[in-house]
Amino acid sequence: MFLYPLGLVVQESLAPGAYADVFASQAFREALVTTVWLAAGATVGCLVLGFTLALIIAFVPFPGGRAVAKFIDVFLSFPSFLVTLALLFIYGTVGMANGLWTDVTGAAEGPFAFLTTPWGVLLAEITYFTPFVMRPLLAAFSQLDTAQLEVASSLGARPARIVRRVILPEALPALAAGGSLVLVMCLNEFGIVLFTGAKGVTTLPMLVYGKAILESDYPAACVVAVVNIAISVGLYALYRVVSRRVGAQR
Repeated sequence: MFLYPLGLVVQESLAPGAYADVFASQAFREALVTTVWLAAGATVGCLVLGFTLALIIAFVPFPGGRAVAKFIDVFLSFPSFLVTLALLFIYGTVGMANGLWTDVTGAAEGPFAFLTTPWGVLLAEITYFTPFVMRPLLAAFSQLDTAQLEVASSLGARPARIVRRVILPEALPALAAGGSLVLVMCLNEFGIVLFTGAKGVTTLPMLVYGKAILESDYPAACVVAVVNIAISVGLYALYRVVSRRVGAQR
């Protein structure tokens, strides 16, 4: 049942000249570049922020730490547009930050307008997808033998050295899993780009929407969809190969 509609998409994409027309289109090339750099940038941001936050939650005692860890599980069930709407309420043109600025300074408009730029999309994706990196990291940290940390600390190792030599090697599989998941999800993200209303930001999913709904060019939409699927499947296959080799070496 799942493969049948996918087969129809592939079949529709095989219309005469469809691939040549799409690949020759500047809009497709720009959408491909935008999709790749947004996905790569969001993945790097999620890995750095997710690793840092997971370290704090797992190893730095603070009130409410367990509640925060539980909230991450709940956050994973949220649709992406909720995070985007929250950012719009805060940093949008008529959001709280701009409203506070105009009230205090008397200016006609506030300075925060980045949500309608690629950087706004990047911020929204990092905000939404970071918990997808944190969840496997917290699971990995819960299995870490704390005796190793105590021994390293007793030998005079500084916190940064303990993280680099003890914690990070144990976290690499979880980082790879979370990062791969975030990369694939960012490549296929539609709601965040749509709800930010970012001007000039067209990703492959947005191009599929535009070709199919706005232009009624279904063969071109299917070609872009096939390319998007091929990239996602290729990245997943690469992750599986790398993870197996790393697992065999360990």
